[in-house]
Amino acid sequence: MSHPGLPAKPTQSFETPCRRCRTALPGWISLALGALLLLPTVALSLNDAQQLVVDAWRLVNQSYVNPAQLDTVHWRQRRQKTLEQPIESTVDAYGAIDGMLASLDDPYTRLLRPEDYGALRSNTRGKVSGVGLQLALRGSDQQIVVIAPLDGSPAAEAGILPGSRVLQVNGEDTDLLGLERTAALLRGPQNTEVLVSLQAPGAGVREVELRRREVDLRPVRLERLNKAGHRLAVLRITQFSEPVPREVQAALESLTADPAEGLILDLRNNSGGLVSAGLAVADAFLNGEVIVETEDRGGIPTPQQANAGQLFSGPLVTLVNGGTASASEILAGALQDNGRSPLVGTRTFGKGLIQTLIPLGDGSGLAVTVARYLTPGGRDIQHLGIEPDQPLTAPEPLTPGGSDDTWLETAMVRLVADAEAANMGS
Repeated sequence: MSHPGLPAKPTQSFETPCRRCRTALPGWISLALGALLLLPTVALSLNDAQQLVVDAWRLVNQSYVNPAQLDTVHWRQRRQKTLEQPIESTVDAYGAIDGMLASLDDPYTRLLRPEDYGALRSNTRGKVSGVGLQLALRGSDQQIVVIAPLDGSPAAEAGILPGSRVLQVNGEDTDLLGLERTAALLRGPQNTEVLVSLQAPGAGVREVELRRREVDLRPVRLERLNKAGHRLAVLRITQFSEPVPREVQAALESLTADPAEGLILDLRNNSGGLVSAGLAVADAFLNGEVIVETEDRGGIPTPQQANAGQLFSGPLVTLVNGGTASASEILAGALQDNGRSPLVGTRTFGKGLIQTLIPLGDGSGLAVTVARYLTPGGRDIQHLGIEPDQPLTAPEPLTPGGSDDTWLETAMVRLVADAEAANMGS
């Protein structure tokens, strides 16, 4: 993620009428000109809270992916109207920024208060203390839903299912809390408890008390299996945090030293993370092909291409589900469109937008949508997701990689068939 600094403050200039014209002006026009000339001084007298609002407005104005949307919501006028409100404290500033951003109707462009910003930064580094729920706003109705529980987390142990609506946290309605505050309430010191009210798809409301703890993310796990006399491997990636590229490289290099005939790449319940990490993993499996096309605010597609060579070139099958989102969808789309791997499972989540995290001066930050992406075949997956090559039916295994993981068994059967076909062709 990029972290650009705050842009320079724009300079304002006013043309002064010539002396002959000025002396001929009516008094009321002279007064108006005088008021205009005072504007730069007024702009420089912003208090710290107002300046925070202006900085947030400017960052969105300069980098938001859809300038037409800014025009539609009258973004420039919105700054002026916002500053006409009393903004004396940080709390006032946060409320004002939330109000401005809400007009964009983009749940991914949002203000992160200091505790939320710090928690998200820690999460991208592979550390988290809480209950292990990955959340998102559902595009169809803006409800807060579970993308997936983290492996080995209190949420996973409690059997919380992907797609469940989060209704309340400690008795507070999530509709009022919003996404970031809901996530913040779920985090907290180890050995403290939080009461969560949920509704799984097609089920009734359920309350569950979860005990927070430090969750061992272990975003990359490699397991070796035998199936029908074939040596296979399963590479499970649960999120794309900073350590992931080097951990994937180490895992794939171990397959060179101790080869496997085929590999299952398990992206189930991987809600994304750092796009750069997702691109690096795609590079390990592709040989010079296009990984993704990104479109910035100019609307011009820019292809991101893999380097020549592969860390693993053998048969590959990729598992996906409704919790496969964002950066993991970039990876899945690249493998599918380039014919590198069939996708097995269910339709993915459908998040085709890319955000950057930008720090503000008081420890808070902005997540701003700066680009949209297309798969190498030109597919826009926002709100649509990616349809697998081999759809699998419910019930979906509760614990990926567990003893009842029938989907993994199906993927192994397909991988054995592909490995046998590859051996026959060699």
